[in-house]
Amino acid sequence: MGASLALESETAAGIECRRFEENDAAAWDGFVTRHERGSLFHLTAWKRTIEQSFPYKPVYLLASERGRISAVLPLFLVKNPIIGRSLISTPFAVYGGILASSPESLRALRKHAVDLGHEMNVDYIDLRNAWPEQCAGEPNVHRYVTFSQPLENVGDEELLRRLPKKTRNMVRKALRSPFTTRSTRDVAVMHDVHSRNMRRLGTPNFPPRYFRNLLQNFGSMADIREVILEGRPLAVSMNLYFKGEMHTYHAAADARFSALAPNMYMYFDHLRWASQNGYHTFDFGRSKRGTGAFEFKTHWNTTMRDLPYEVVLIRRRELPNFSPANPKFEMMTKIWQRLPLPLARGLSPFVSPLFP
Repeated sequence: MGASLALESETAAGIECRRFEENDAAAWDGFVTRHERGSLFHLTAWKRTIEQSFPYKPVYLLASERGRISAVLPLFLVKNPIIGRSLISTPFAVYGGILASSPESLRALRKHAVDLGHEMNVDYIDLRNAWPEQCAGEPNVHRYVTFSQPLENVGDEELLRRLPKKTRNMVRKALRSPFTTRSTRDVAVMHDVHSRNMRRLGTPNFPPRYFRNLLQNFGSMADIREVILEGRPLAVSMNLYFKGEMHTYHAAADARFSALAPNMYMYFDHLRWASQNGYHTFDFGRSKRGTGAFEFKTHWNTTMRDLPYEVVLIRRRELPNFSPANPKFEMMTKIWQRLPLPLARGLSPFVSPLFP
């Protein structure tokens, strides 16, 4: 082919694969919304959020049959000294990969992405598939699982009864404090509580502009919820809503008040609010096996599902693992935990993009 793959479309067996253009946005989002496995991370709202918040270049691809979209793949080109040069679907998202209406379109778009990866001379392509049917190759990253809970509109006592005994007792303890929850679109408290918690864990926090962009781009599909006690926010969450699911995507509690269990109150309150407002699923999100977050989510009557991530090696010869949980980064984590909070907050906008 004489022209660049990045600019030129290709046709095979009646399937055309090409780059996303801005006038494709409505059709793209319609396809994602209709697709059984479509996630909010496949929507163009996520594309806008990431490109407005971080120094990554969108390289979105689509396949079409007879002029109609038959597959989509959200990708970003990420380049930095830590991870090298890669195509990721998508940065800071727990679900990604190809959505396709047929196996033929799935295979065609994957081939197009791999060809593009070679042309762009990347080290690898990271496909964060949520479901096995998204895989056109073999899943080869098995570190992550996701947790969800089906919802019914039941009273507090029944919701409590369905929880494991230990969790139920901790929630009852939290309910004895006069917590209240308020929905807001002000990112100040979100950034304050979340960044404090991230520093404690030894991880760079997200810049406030990321939270603002999430709210702006997702509109009514996003909100911030603050758990308040005596006028003070002790826990906070960033929530996303899509296709009958409530996804608490970022959440943190002030560790100085752990004895009051505001985190337990927050999750219980979110569960009952979602069930009372017509949502059929609560998504607790992804966790790495063996972590504290993994253990926490197993104790909420959740269904655990493996995430069949797939890394396609292009220039690299071994699978990457740039997660902050990687033992290679243990020293960096310990140093970060000891940084003064203002310094950690100041450095985070420069460090967090290194680990997408």
